[in-house]
Amino acid sequence: MPRPKRDLLATVEHTLIPPESLSDGEVIARIVKAAGNNLYKAELPGGKPVLVELAEKFRSTIWIKRGSYVVVDTTALAERRNKLDGEIVNIVRDEKEWRKMRYWPKEFAKKSTYPEDSDDEESTVGKLPPTDSDED
Repeated sequence: MPRPKRDLLATVEHTLIPPESLSDGEVIARIVKAAGNNLYKAELPGGKPVLVELAEKFRSTIWIKRGSYVVVDTTALAERRNKLDGEIVNIVRDEKEWRKMRYWPKEFAKKSTYPEDSDDEESTVGKLPPTDSDED
């Protein structure tokens, strides 16, 4: 029997609002690739790759794609002897709100989609071609 709809809505609502602070052992990570069976390869702010497991409350409820941000608890699976480095305890869905929080890592700063203007000559995009009045 599927989970009640109220449980699903509560889980979804929990991911929309960022917490005031992260507890000890929790860190924001970027998903690099899905490894299968609720396992994901993620990248910590320092660039360290980790293998994390999706918490049971999110399974079959919220889908995570490559490049998404999640909150990983690195102490949750410490007592288990396996290759897992942590557990996904929250998923960043409203990235704009999460980026405003003071605990957001500087390594995951939003990059501009346009290259910065260099000191080379001025762009001619959207301008009229030069006129022939110089030849008079």
